[in-house]
Amino acid sequence: MFRQILFTQWKWARLPVLAFVLAGFALPLLSAQAFSESYSRFWFAPLFLGQLQSLGAFYPLLAALIGLIMALTAWAADHRGRHVYALSLPIPRWHYTLLRFGAGAVLILLPTLALWLSALIATSLTKLPMGLHAYPTTLAVRFALATLIAFGALFAVSAGTSRAAGIVLGLLAAVVLAQLLFDLFEIKIQIIDAVLYRIYIWPGPLEIFTGHWMLFDV
Repeated sequence: MFRQILFTQWKWARLPVLAFVLAGFALPLLSAQAFSESYSRFWFAPLFLGQLQSLGAFYPLLAALIGLIMALTAWAADHRGRHVYALSLPIPRWHYTLLRFGAGAVLILLPTLALWLSALIATSLTKLPMGLHAYPTTLAVRFALATLIAFGALFAVSAGTSRAAGIVLGLLAAVVLAQLLFDLFEIKIQIIDAVLYRIYIWPGPLEIFTGHWMLFDV
């Protein structure tokens, strides 16, 4: 049964998955290119590491986007069919949910493997100055964990009704947008800062999305 569910989820999500594979493969190569261009212009390490840090923001964004799309895709057909198919199967509901989650997790591995392969290629083709090191496997593992966390959280939200999922996702988007606007205009609200601190700072659940995502670092 897992094979059939995996096949159906692949059929529904193959276009986004292929797009994510291409994006995951492109990011490390872009990081290597930015490193080479910056290193050719600047001799001072923090300057071109700053270039890489700016590009590194796309890694957690891609991980969150993969988790969101794969979670919504996993439950889209069940929501359209009002879960009649799931309820008609001779297995417990928790077992069906576990199969859906496992199939999504397997599909998430594809862009992660593409990113890891690209990172290995990029680091093998890049000549690093003394004091700098490449972290292709560490970056890929962190990307995989971030993607799985995003997928797991949004999978649980999407398992309910479409309306409930829309409300929760809308609230999350509103919080992120508000934080961006507050940072832009340098507005400090103590309650919001305290809540975000609990979420994004260890041991917060989303701490993995923060910090530096660097393919090359000291």
